[in-house]
Amino acid sequence: MYARFTPLLLLAPALLLSGCGSQNGGLESVHQPVVQRNDYVLDLQAAGSGLAAGEAERLAGWLASMELRYGDRIAVDDGAGGSTARDEVAAQANRYGLILSEQAPVTVGQIAPGTVRVVLTRMTASVPDCPNYSGDYAPNYSQSTSPNFGCAINSNLAAMIANPADLVRGAPGAPTADPLSATKSIRALRSARPTGNGGTAVKSESTGAN
Repeated sequence: MYARFTPLLLLAPALLLSGCGSQNGGLESVHQPVVQRNDYVLDLQAAGSGLAAGEAERLAGWLASMELRYGDRIAVDDGAGGSTARDEVAAQANRYGLILSEQAPVTVGQIAPGTVRVVLTRMTASVPDCPNYSGDYAPNYSQSTSPNFGCAINSNLAAMIANPADLVRGAPGAPTADPLSATKSIRALRSARPTGNGGTAVKSESTGAN
């Protein structure tokens, strides 16, 4: 098993500004999230119509040790051999709520005959050089912010986002929409009787001790 590391820089022009001085040149922070991609692979022996004896248990142990989470992608590369071991790998991935990707990313090294390669792709997000307390914090008259400006909010964004890949391309919206669901709340508001006409009144609360 080995891993391939691929850094993906977001908002590269803003990151390049970090070397222009100790102050941010404006209200746009130079500290932006950086998404890193790692590909982990595991080669399994195939036999006949699926995995060889004991390989399914080895796959289960490997997936458990990787602590799969939302945003991870799993793919199977059988070297175009048409192995049916994909179904066994899919069953293991389904235990973690993951669906196999249609295409496997390119990995280092050739796949030996009779071998199936399982590829786990994981992305993480972080903000380098944060916090940044260097530079001059004296008042300036160029309308520049401090070197640490943006570290907190962007670091929190990188830590809380469920799928770091969304920072690169964003999450696609649903291809279709249900107008009935979209207008349900509007209909409820318009059809409700006013409180002065016997409708449900807002519950009153008291701050007293009683």
